[in-house]
Formats: sequence, C-alpha cells, structure tokens
Amino acid sequence: MIDTPIKTQSVNTRLQLRIAVGAMFFMAGLSFSSWASRIASVQQTMGLSDAALGAVLFSLPVGLMLSLPFSGWLITKIGSRKLLIGALLVYAVALVTLGLAQNTFQLIVCLICFGFSSNAVNISVNTQAVATEQIYQKPILASFHGLWSLAGFAGAGIGTFMIANGIAPFHHFLLMMVVIAAGVVIAARYLKDDKVASAGPVFVMPDKSLIKLGVIAFCSMICEGAMFDWSVIYFKKVVLAPTALVGIGFTAFMFTMAGGRFVADWFAHRFGLKRTLQVSGSLTAAGLAIAVIFPYLYTAIAGFLLVGAGVSSVVPMVYSAAGKSKTMQPGVALAAVSTIGFMGFLIGPPVIGFIAGIATLRASFVLIALMGVSVVVVSTKAKL
Repeated sequence: MIDTPIKTQSVNTRLQLRIAVGAMFFMAGLSFSSWASRIASVQQTMGLSDAALGAVLFSLPVGLMLSLPFSGWLITKIGSRKLLIGALLVYAVALVTLGLAQNTFQLIVCLICFGFSSNAVNISVNTQAVATEQIYQKPILASFHGLWSLAGFAGAGIGTFMIANGIAPFHHFLLMMVVIAAGVVIAARYLKDDKVASAGPVFVMPDKSLIKLGVIAFCSMICEGAMFDWSVIYFKKVVLAPTALVGIGFTAFMFTMAGGRFVADWFAHRFGLKRTLQVSGSLTAAGLAIAVIFPYLYTAIAGFLLVGAGVSSVVPMVYSAAGKSKTMQPGVALAAVSTIGFMGFLIGPPVIGFIAGIATLRASFVLIALMGVSVVVVSTKAKL
C-alpha cells in the first residue's frame, strides 16, 4: 500500500516534466515560425531583392556563431533549465524587435540577437528533452520535435491570418511574445534542474562520431531552413501560385514534418537509426527534385509533402544519439552537434538568396536537393 502513492507521484512528476519540456519546444517553434511567416512581408516593406534578403538573413548564423562559445558552457555552469527560461524569453523579445526594425541595418542587428538567442534555446531545450528521454527509458525525443513542428504549423496559420487582415508584423510579434512569455512562466517550475558543480571548458572539440552526426544534421537542416524562409517565395515566383495559395507549400511541408516526427521514434526503433536516416534523406531529395523539375501547383505541393516527411526524423534522431555520447556530458555533446546542425538551418536561407541572385531561385533549390542526397551518403558511411 505504501508503494502505490510513491509510484504514482513518480509517474506524475515525469509526466509534468514531459509536458513542460514539450511546451517549451512549442513556444520555441512558435517564435521562429512567426518570423518565418512574415519574411515575405518584411522583404516587400523594405524593398529587398532576393539577393539582398539573402544577405540580411545571413545575420541569423552570425548571431548563432556569436553564441557558440557560450551556450554549451552556460548549460554546465547554470544548468539547461535556467538557460532555457532566460533564452526563450529573450527569443520572444528579439522577435518583437524584428517588427520594430525601420531599416536594413536595424533589421540586421535584430536578426543577430534573434539568432544568438535561438541557438541558446535550441541547445538547452534539447538537453532537457534528452534528460526526459532517459527518465522514460524509451525513444520520445522525436515527439518533442513534433511539437516544435506543430508550433510551426500554428505559426504559419496565424501569420497567414495576420497578413490577410493587414496586421503589421510588430503587432503580430507582440501578441506572440505575450503568448510565449505566459507559456514559459507556467512551464518553468516543472523543468528538470540539472545544474552541475563545475562548469568545464568554454569549448570542447567534438569527437569524430559527433562531428558526423553534426554533418548529417547540418545537411538536413539546410533543407528545413530553406523551407521555412523560401517556400512561400518559391510558390509565389516559381510556381506562380494564386495569391491565396502562396503559403500552401509551406503548410504542406509543415504538415508532413509534424506528422513524421510523431512516428519517427517507432520507425527508428523498428528499422534502426541508419535506415531511418537513409530513408529520410531520400525522401528529401526526391521531394525537392519533383518541385524543381515540375514547378506546378499540385506537383510542387506533392514535392513539399515529401520534403517534410524526409526532414522530420533526422534532427531528433541525431540529437538523441548525441545525448548518449560516452565522451562528453549530454549538454556539451548536444551543444556541439546542434550548433553544427543549426548552422545549416540558418546558413541555408541566405545561401539560397545569393544563388537566386546569381542564377534563379529554382536553380538554388537544386542545391537543397543535393543536401538530401548528402544525408543518405554520410549516414551510410557513418557507424551508427
């Protein structure tokens, strides 16, 4: 009789932790997708060409690079819980500043801050997720990323509504900041406190296995970042979709990416990590190839559906593997791998802009397709 309440309390505690971490993933996804949904609006307002937009978007990876020496160290210094709470609040504030930017210079500065905080959020929330997965002793990391994707889907829908009703990005972002801040305040108390006694070095060079995981994540997240920042523009300028349907490609991508992440844990458990990554890269490459070769409304939608399914499982699978590293603490290992991977997420969009400026936007998507092929090649050669 004594054991029952103890076990019940344990189950309740870990469920609260899982819900809290999931909420943080959702808030992080809502912040980024809110920005992504209004990129075309900002481009039009500021009169930026595709090449100029690509240059401005490069500010995001600059912010990430600036955060690189600190995020992993801060996790071991103050713990992922405190870092996540602080970074996510800053992330939401930085989102609002993007709506306040009046010129290109201000937008660049704000994007640097946005990129800086996004990396800190990414590393700390995944560290919390890995700790939660260890408590459950079964694969659940992909489901957390599924919540991030659902937030992206929600953010895209909200952005579409805001655009249709002529609501300025600032007021849109301000509303999102309030929602995110409320979510953080409610969920913060249930997060795992993982502060350790000693901080360790500021930067640790990852071993070969972690570098390979980072490269796989990098290639996949270039594709993911491209979908977030350029899918609407691709449907507008290449597919020539009706104005009411320019966002349908992004919606299709988010739909299958979110859905794929809720089945990725089961698929990886049954078929193994290597096969999961091979299938994922193949779907990504095939989907982008279809969208490039047949740039018509229905075929492009079908292609983007495949891309969403392809990128859905790569990052959570890679992060889960990194969190089990035997050479580094989970937080430091995740910092190394996620930083390499997230660099692709942020570098991809500006690179596409540069290529589009030199050639065409359609040609730039060929490069993204090659990244899907790279996922297959690297995962096949890696010892997973």
